[in-house]
Amino acid sequence: MQEKHYNVSKLDVFLVRLMGSPQSGWINLATTHNRRWDFLYKLTTAKAPLVAITLIPGETTHIFFNQLSTQLQLSRELLQQEYELQSKRIEGVFVPNTYKLPLGITEKMAIKILLRESQEQMQRTAKMIFGLYDEKKWFHFVTIASIIQKESATIDEMPLVSSVIYNRLKKGMKLQMDGTLNYGQYSHVKVTPEMIKNDTSTYNTYLNKGLPEHPVCNVSLEAIRAAIFPAQSDYLYFMKSKNGTHDFTRNYSTHLDNIKRATN
Repeated sequence: MQEKHYNVSKLDVFLVRLMGSPQSGWINLATTHNRRWDFLYKLTTAKAPLVAITLIPGETTHIFFNQLSTQLQLSRELLQQEYELQSKRIEGVFVPNTYKLPLGITEKMAIKILLRESQEQMQRTAKMIFGLYDEKKWFHFVTIASIIQKESATIDEMPLVSSVIYNRLKKGMKLQMDGTLNYGQYSHVKVTPEMIKNDTSTYNTYLNKGLPEHPVCNVSLEAIRAAIFPAQSDYLYFMKSKNGTHDFTRNYSTHLDNIKRATN
C-alpha cells in the first residue's frame, strides 16, 4: 500500500498484525468509505463472494464469454480483447470445469486465471499420456477431439466417432460432419442445408477436405483420449437413431437405410 502512496503508519502495521494477517486475493470492503479501523479489520477478515462458472464440454469460447460477462458482471468486449492479447489460439484453450472467480475481478485477471489453470491441466494430462507436452501436437488432437465432442451422443461412442474421422481422413474423404459448423456464435444453431452451402470457413467439412484450421470448441478429457486412442474399426458413416445414439456402418447403402429408419 505504501508503494501505491497510501498513508500507512507503523501503528497500522501493528494493528493488522494484532488482528491477524491480510487476506490474499480479492476482498469485499462492502462500502466505498471506511474508517481506518474498519478498513484494517476488513483487510484481515473480508472475502469477496465467489461465483461458480461452469464451462460444459463442447461449448465454444464465444458462448463461454457471454456467460462470464453475465455472471461476473464484466465487459464482453474487454473479455474478448484480453483473450486475444493473452492467447494465440482462437478456440479450444479452456478445459471444461467449474471455476470459482470473485466478483470484482477484472477482465484481464479473469482471462489470465482461466488460461493458466487450463494450461496447467492440459500439460499435466499430456505428460501423463505422452511423457511431455508438445503444444502443436496437443492442439492437433484438440481439433479432432472438438469434432468428437460435437458429434458424439455419449462418452462411450467417442472412440467410434474418432475412428470414423481417422478412417475418412485416411481415404481422403471429406468429413462432412454437421458438428464442425457449430463453432463460435453458432454453437447451438441447427445446421441447415443453407448453412452448409453458404459457410465458406474452414469449419465447413462439407466444403473442405481435412480438419478445420482451429478446434470447434473446448473439449473434455474423454474426447481428448478418444482422439488419441480411436477405436479400431472400418466404419465410415454414422447416423443418429431414434433412441439418441448413433448407428455406425462401413457401407453407404446401409448408412442410407439408417437415415430412412431415423427419419421415418
